[in-house]
Order: sequence, then structure tokens, then C-alpha cells
Amino acid sequence: MNKHVPISGGVNRNPTDGIHFHRTELNSIISLYGRMVAAGEWRDYGISSLKEVAIFSIFRRAAEHPIYTIEKRPKLKDKQGMYSIIGMDGHILKRGSNLKLVLQILERKLIKVVK
Repeated sequence: MNKHVPISGGVNRNPTDGIHFHRTELNSIISLYGRMVAAGEWRDYGISSLKEVAIFSIFRRAAEHPIYTIEKRPKLKDKQGMYSIIGMDGHILKRGSNLKLVLQILERKLIKVVK
């Protein structure tokens, strides 16, 4: 006979548990992601929803570590801003309260000089 074993740990049982990106936030992120995929810069992404942070990870190839992570930490809203972009080396590239302004640092990488 089969025995049901509940999974616990990092998995959210209730969808209301944890931090999530809102639809408008995801629209901004996915819009940038689509343009970067079309430019051949990015190839894959992953979304994590944890207890204190929501993470959108961006990969150049699926088998690599993320080249960028976009984090949402609501506890930092009144301090440094709840959105941050973290590079591959773990350094925070940009932090702020407005997601569109924070994403501009990645938009600049889309602009290329044409001779």
C-alpha cells in the first residue's frame, strides 16, 4: 500500500505563504527578458518564491549559475528599496523602490554601438 508523505522545507504549501512578484512587476521583467532573448543575450530564467524574498533568476545557458537575479524584499521597502539586481559575483548592481528604474541598469546592456 502507498503511504502519502508530505513535502516540507523550502516548498510553500499555501500559495499565500511567501513573497511573490505581482503581475505588473512580472510584466516589466518579462518585457525586458523578451528583448534580451531576442538580442541573443539571455536564454533561460527561473522564478523562486520564498518566505522573505521573491527571486527572478536570469541565465545565459540553462546549466549555468544565474548571471543576474532580480530580488523583491518587502522588508527593505522603507530602508534601501525592496527591489535589487544582483550580479553573478554577488554584488548588488542597483537597488531601489521603483522596479522600472532598477531595471534600467540591465536595459543599458541592450543598447549597442553601431558604426
